[in-house]
Amino acid sequence: MYEYAIAWDWLTFAVRWLHVITAIAWIGSSFYFVALDLGLKKHPALPPGAYGEEWQVHGGGFYHIQKYLVAPANMPDHLVWFKWESYVTWLSGFGMLCLVYYAGADLYMIDPAVLDVSKPVAIAISLCSIAGGWLLYDVICKSAFGNDNTRLMVALYFILVAVAWGYTHLFTGRAAFLHLGAFTATIMSANVFFIIIPNQKIVVADLLAGRTPDAKYGRIAKQRSTHNNYLTLPVLFLMLSNHYPLAFGTQFNWIIASLVFLMGVTIRHWFNTRHANAGNPTWTWLVTVVLFIIIMWLSTVPKVLTGEPATKISAIQQPFVTAQNFPKVRDTVMGRCSMCHAKEPSWEGIAAPPKGVIFETDRDIAAHAREIYLQAGRSQAMPPANASHITDEERRLLVSWYESATNGEKTQ
Repeated sequence: MYEYAIAWDWLTFAVRWLHVITAIAWIGSSFYFVALDLGLKKHPALPPGAYGEEWQVHGGGFYHIQKYLVAPANMPDHLVWFKWESYVTWLSGFGMLCLVYYAGADLYMIDPAVLDVSKPVAIAISLCSIAGGWLLYDVICKSAFGNDNTRLMVALYFILVAVAWGYTHLFTGRAAFLHLGAFTATIMSANVFFIIIPNQKIVVADLLAGRTPDAKYGRIAKQRSTHNNYLTLPVLFLMLSNHYPLAFGTQFNWIIASLVFLMGVTIRHWFNTRHANAGNPTWTWLVTVVLFIIIMWLSTVPKVLTGEPATKISAIQQPFVTAQNFPKVRDTVMGRCSMCHAKEPSWEGIAAPPKGVIFETDRDIAAHAREIYLQAGRSQAMPPANASHITDEERRLLVSWYESATNGEKTQ
């Protein structure tokens, strides 16, 4: 059913596009309000209950913004809630997780050399770890331990380091980074859904009922918002990392992920300090550069702990190997693709196989049959700029091979 592969690829593209759009909206509004909050000015002429104000100019107009730590004396008729950006970002991200990693768990999640499990078990581990991460985080924040913000954030960092190590011992490197990002993004979105918005609604309800709102709800929401502020940049790195095998495909990938979280702190600290008019800590950029150089070095350290490569061909992959024209397909892929897609690429300037895709065995080719069909058969995306001079006849061969295998036609 080759039509299914084409439709599925477009579906994943649509959901990915939605995810990027909503993430831009969520991150943009989050960064804007953090900068606004830190830049608020105080003066005696502010209305009763107002904490600070800011004058801004944008799009040819002037904006006068005031913040109330609890709420104004009278509720405005029109109140804008910033929440759907977060919710739809998480929902679309979870959709991508289902479409790509759960549907293709045997290819993208499971590495028999790391943990040889079935697809249902791998998916169950994924779901339980993501949900359990939020529950653990929430319990710690609500405990007495969470009353000290500095102590809490240090503890959370070491928890993330442990999670990074754990995921690299459960999934492929690519899936480990993606899951670490999903783990963190779930905490961020759950903060909005379960803590920040409900606390704001309690304040609004008290005001409408004529009661004085308790300021503790604002303090709790502020704590969770601060966590989201420092976690955003690492999540973006982890989501983009699936395009860069040097990040996820090395033995020290969990250390690389741990250092990325530190870079998120140093970068955001510079912006937060500047927005608060509290100085210009340029040292944070030096630290960030040093951390990034360490990451680059770790990505090139020779791998000394390697598992046996997976060679077993699954029942799903079998039709692609037994197809009558597979020997010619193998020769085409090896001749046109393997100079880049190899454990040690021979193409000048390529240090690691793009996206971690390797074509060295029959299983490798069968496992990536759909990608070969879509990117080198149905489209001309691969090889880039047709650098290896694949012919139209060879592209038709790849199309014929995939479509005959998926339709259950001639086999050897």
